[in-house]
Amino acid sequence: MLTYDKLFIGGRWTEPAGPDVFEVRSPHDRAPVGTVPEATSADMDRAVAAARAAFDHGPWPLTDPAERQRIVARFNELHAARADEIAELITAENGTTISFTRMLQGTLAARTQDFIDAAAAFDWESDWESTLPDSGGHRTVVRRAPVGVVVAVIPWNAPHQSALSKMIPALLAGCPVILKTSPETALDGMVLAEIFAEAGFPEGVVSVLPAEREVSEYLVSHPGVDKITFTGSTRAGATIASIAGRQFKRLSMELGGKSAAIILADADLDTVVPALKWYSLANNGEACVGHTRVLAPRARYDEIVAAMAAMMADLPVGDPADPATYIGPLSKAAQQERVHSYIDTGIAEGARLVLGGPGVPEVPGGEKGYYVRPTLFADVDNGMRIAQEEIFGPVVVVIPFDDEADAIRIANDSEYGLSGGVWTADPEHGLAVARQLRTGTVHVNGAPRAATAPFGGFKSSGVGRENGPVGLAHYTEYQSISL
Repeated sequence: MLTYDKLFIGGRWTEPAGPDVFEVRSPHDRAPVGTVPEATSADMDRAVAAARAAFDHGPWPLTDPAERQRIVARFNELHAARADEIAELITAENGTTISFTRMLQGTLAARTQDFIDAAAAFDWESDWESTLPDSGGHRTVVRRAPVGVVVAVIPWNAPHQSALSKMIPALLAGCPVILKTSPETALDGMVLAEIFAEAGFPEGVVSVLPAEREVSEYLVSHPGVDKITFTGSTRAGATIASIAGRQFKRLSMELGGKSAAIILADADLDTVVPALKWYSLANNGEACVGHTRVLAPRARYDEIVAAMAAMMADLPVGDPADPATYIGPLSKAAQQERVHSYIDTGIAEGARLVLGGPGVPEVPGGEKGYYVRPTLFADVDNGMRIAQEEIFGPVVVVIPFDDEADAIRIANDSEYGLSGGVWTADPEHGLAVARQLRTGTVHVNGAPRAATAPFGGFKSSGVGRENGPVGLAHYTEYQSISL
């Protein structure tokens, strides 16, 4: 049991304004993991006031970028040293398998270093010469000023990855940050606060607060906030976007997905199907980038369905703390109920249930857990709800296509556009197909995206991009000073 009785507000551990606490329980067996105070609107007011003071009167926005990089590098060292501890805690909190959390936490030091390197090479300020004939020798200084007080709102499925992809570039740009964590993963947020405290950021620059939706909406609506950065559902993103639009707040959002993996007729299934174990089902299927629509040519449709079924039938389901487990429990009861309702919907819509389906798998010690059977549907029409709506669980649908043009049409026939894949024996042809897909990232034959490449979505999958120099730039404003 981890027990926190204070909140991290403006770099200080502070008594909460209210008496309520979040009790975090394991989604495997509902055993208690720990407690954290529940932040109230009054706590948010204090965090915004501290951040505003740090931005309007404190040193952080005007600190030399190299000094900001030094402090962030210190944080990175401290965070990396606790990677295994954090991975085990996140697995206990949200049911993500320990193999996944260890892998993900193990990548974060390199990701943070990528941001530090981008900041070191960033053009923070430069002279621009006038091209006008009567400029009279005047010059213009163009600088990238910090955007202001940043609120970062993150989900529970990959909490530290989501947090650092927002907080690190904002801090490097000179912005104070208020991190709003999910109740399901409130404990690892407090561990993150401990590390920020030890790293030595100035007063007011960092706050970490767990809260429910109503208080979160109060925070993003706060007049003292300049920018909102959000990862979560498209529905919640629409609410935040409307708030930001009314108040002219800067905004970046990484939202939902319903990504398609196009398997062309010449693809090697011995390569494709093992890779889709990752691309379609990683993190218990609770991944916005999941390739949960598999598009298969009619000539090979039965072969592909059978291969997918064989792969999914062999996935170990069980205790997320067991390194052998591939599919653990979903994060909470509401998520389990949501996924089961989609499985029922798919059956009612006339899709063919190939594997899994309603009911809970038998998991020793997990009888009370939020488990769902890995489920595969075939004979799916792209207009069905299970093909159009984000399920966020271990559910995959296989959709037939007639020819390449039909596959591209089906892949693009979605309100989402976050990720996707093309599988073919000819990578250059795969690139040509990828260029026709309206989605933010496309993996040709499973090739990983460069960590510093821009990440984000088209259409209802988001606004803006994260990672590398492009992600860093989202936390700055251009300022032109004529001399």
